[in-house]
Amino acid sequence: MPKDNLSKRDPRYDILFEPVRIGPVTAKNRFYQVPHCNGGGYRDPSAVVEMRRVKAEGGWGVIFTEQVELHPTSEITPFIELRLWEDQDIPALARMAEAMKSQGALAGVELAYSGVNGSNLYSKEVPRGPMNAPILTFYKDPVSTRAMDKEDIRDLRRWHRDAYLRAKRAGYDIIELYGAHGFGILQHFLSPLTNQRSDEYGGSLENRARLFRELISEAKDAVGDTMAIAVRLSLHEMGGLENAEVRDVIEMHRDLPDLWDMGHGTWEDCSGPSRFTGEGAQESLVSGIKKLTDKPVVGVGRFTSPDAMVSQIKRGVLDFIGAARPSIADPFIPRKIDEGRVEDIRECIGCNICVTGDMTMSISRCTQNPTFMEEWRKGWHPEKMNARGESGTVLVIGAGPAGLEATRAAARRGYEVALAEAGTELGGRVRLESKLPGLATWGRVRDYRAHQIGQMPNVNVYFDSSLSAQDVLDFGFEHVAVATGSIWRRDGVARHNLVPIRMDAAMPVFTPDDLMAGKPPDGGEVVLYDDDHYYMGGVLAELLVRNGARVTLVTPSNLVSEWTLNTLEQRRIQAKMIELGVTIVTAHGVGAVGAKGVTLDCAYTGRTREIACDAVVMVTARLPNDALWQELKARESEWAGAGIKSIKRIGDAEAPAPIAWATYAGHRFARELDTVPEDGAIPFRREVTELAPME
Repeated sequence: MPKDNLSKRDPRYDILFEPVRIGPVTAKNRFYQVPHCNGGGYRDPSAVVEMRRVKAEGGWGVIFTEQVELHPTSEITPFIELRLWEDQDIPALARMAEAMKSQGALAGVELAYSGVNGSNLYSKEVPRGPMNAPILTFYKDPVSTRAMDKEDIRDLRRWHRDAYLRAKRAGYDIIELYGAHGFGILQHFLSPLTNQRSDEYGGSLENRARLFRELISEAKDAVGDTMAIAVRLSLHEMGGLENAEVRDVIEMHRDLPDLWDMGHGTWEDCSGPSRFTGEGAQESLVSGIKKLTDKPVVGVGRFTSPDAMVSQIKRGVLDFIGAARPSIADPFIPRKIDEGRVEDIRECIGCNICVTGDMTMSISRCTQNPTFMEEWRKGWHPEKMNARGESGTVLVIGAGPAGLEATRAAARRGYEVALAEAGTELGGRVRLESKLPGLATWGRVRDYRAHQIGQMPNVNVYFDSSLSAQDVLDFGFEHVAVATGSIWRRDGVARHNLVPIRMDAAMPVFTPDDLMAGKPPDGGEVVLYDDDHYYMGGVLAELLVRNGARVTLVTPSNLVSEWTLNTLEQRRIQAKMIELGVTIVTAHGVGAVGAKGVTLDCAYTGRTREIACDAVVMVTARLPNDALWQELKARESEWAGAGIKSIKRIGDAEAPAPIAWATYAGHRFARELDTVPEDGAIPFRREVTELAPME
């Protein structure tokens, strides 16, 4: 694709901007935003539409919906996905297609029939699958599928055809049938794990692929004259449709679909967190597949480096660079590469906080991109800030993730910003946590913002600047953000223990702050008490083992790092602990810390037992480091006289939370400078369901 007058891209990246034919349509470049969920779905259609429109503005060649349920006999409540059950679902999807195509991208819809993953808790329909088997859901719902008979399969094909025609009416260019991650009916029929039928739809691979051929062929017959028909498959299913057999499927049907979109394996594999999975991790599984088909191949791998993207294309691994999480962290990746601004890319850190929006049925967040899913709700654009208000100066105290984002965003609005950091480096908690095992990529949160701030003439950074309340009043900045972070509690208070734990002073007790400051226990037997349930407990257990300690990890939960079920890494974390030789004690709290050990109490019965140890690490909860804020608040009557219009605490200094909450808080602070909220108004837009007429 020739450059236009605005392109300043490095010629070595030209191959990424070549047009690629997909059946009857052509993508303008090789950037392919694969389907990804977002916690919005049918509940927040305008929020989802605007999020996809921003990707179109960012230059993607192909943009997809999330999975779209095509029939009420297979739905995945409580998860909130889009639906195309009937004609009244078309307008929302049509609006999305229009937004996707607004800048020349192809609009794709991923149609999903969830089969053995659809419990139908909302529709109350009996689930259907290749055979009678328990439903395989995150919640282990106690229901089973009905084995589809021939009539059921005819119905399934008819429902798909109806969905194809609705998708065409909605204005889509590509239909992608979902058969990956163990979630789609195509994979359920293809896999010997979920298809043990004895008729013509089971047994041999050719038979198990019969429904695959029927659905794709009928899609081509129905809409293939104007729409491309793609299929999304997993590259490897352990013990089931393994990589060799996937390759057989592709070779047997090399020219049937117009495109092959290849996921890694399970969702956990495909969206592997950076702690366990590097960029381009699926290459060994996808390499060579292009030789089996004449149709284009899409693959993923948390690609953020254009050089890695080019390498995949030039070596014949992929035709399209697929991306979900990187397209969330920076919807403008293609445009920035095209404009020669590679250094401005907000690189995905692979923390999977975006996934938690879908898993918790809430609006998704992104640690790197605080505007994600706020494009419509708050009117936030990832690359454009609202104009500066009537004020001119801002003081940000603390250079952690909240302070750095507040500084960057306020400066983008045009304010003169002073960033005061008590230490000698930028990054706050991110700087420290990125040095822990597996978390180096998280340093991108700091690096991106430090680079942006470094280019801004209206930002001054001051190190070794521990400020008092009087200092702040004397400076006279018009707006002040107190982003002084938080500290880990040493007293054990969190969820299981709501009051401080009894502790003998003879037992050395450490917190994550101690370990991150390079002051760990001196080896020996260490009890790590994790009542935080996110990543920190497991990461510090690994650090302690590396330092020669023998670790017993105690948690009141039934799983290690239980909340990481929402980030798709819990199994890997627990497996890592087992591999490291960590002794795991679940469903127990620490009731007391003695001179020679700890007293554990069962989370269910309250029964106690003793564990001897040489040191204890408390990974429980954090407290805001808000002393400066409290001093300033006590002197609020002096603010106006000092020329101060507002002082706000943000991020962990207000309420400790994951890093994504901190960058969001910093961004919100900057966006709302010199704005006056409407009295009683909700600070974001939402859509309320329209009442249907009563009969």
